Amino acid sequence: MQVKPYFTAALVAAFLVAPLQAETLSAQGIMEKMDAQQRDIADGNLSRSQLSTCKFGTSNKQISCAETPRVKVLESVSKQYGPNKKDSKGISILLEPASERGIGMLTYNYDDPSRDTESWLYLSALGNVKRMASGTGEDREPVSVFGSEFTTEDMENGNVDEYSYKILQEGPFNDREVWVIEALPKPERLMKTDYSKLLYWVDKERFTLLKAQTYDKRGKPFKQILFKDIENLNGFWIARDVTLINIQSQRLSNMKTEAVALNVTVEDEFLTQRTLTDFAYREKTLEALRQYFQ
Repeated sequence: MQVKPYFTAALVAAFLVAPLQAETLSAQGIMEKMDAQQRDIADGNLSRSQLSTCKFGTSNKQISCAETPRVKVLESVSKQYGPNKKDSKGISILLEPASERGIGMLTYNYDDPSRDTESWLYLSALGNVKRMASGTGEDREPVSVFGSEFTTEDMENGNVDEYSYKILQEGPFNDREVWVIEALPKPERLMKTDYSKLLYWVDKERFTLLKAQTYDKRGKPFKQILFKDIENLNGFWIARDVTLINIQSQRLSNMKTEAVALNVTVEDEFLTQRTLTDFAYREKTLEALRQYFQ
């Protein structure tokens, strides 16, 4: 599955576009620009990340881990497909801890709203691949990313047309000028999402996400996502530090990108179940790709 800094969601990428006058941009136009740039970033993306998860507590209005976090290190590869690069395939493999090395996730996400996201989990200790249930309706279950608070839905992209958007306000946020945009899922999307509403804080100059807030089906605050350490890489603004705070479970997950490479050549066969189960093939391919790390 692709792991990238956007929610997700995305949830975890950032974006660069040519400057445009604010008055010429609708909420839909802003989101389309962001999504297009995210898809460019994800098309041939290789990353190594540290993923940590813990129960959190609050002291002096500051949120921090209330226990020793569980830390995992993973490598991820993603590629976009289709005429508008709105379909995606991604795979992530755990490197650490040693007891979980080789566990992998493969995820396919489709632009067609009638198709559900497909995910497979490989458990190296058991040596088999398990299809992860997605489906639609009230009985659907979110697919967690390696036991973290991130889900495959949080990592999706290319689904802009499945929402209606509205600019709620404009102004400063963390010393940046932003739009605050409300996203409401359309009926077909509402059947297969965990969220009834999302809010996005979008950097006007860099077209990056600085914050996102999701709400559950009852309209209650669900998850808050913060994007930090935003840097320019090959003309793209990328958030290297993404924190997801699950308000309801009182748990948080942090994704730190330790290394990243863009526009790498990824063979289609690598984004299949073969990579989950064929250790020699996987390592040979990854070793060749790692030379592109910056």
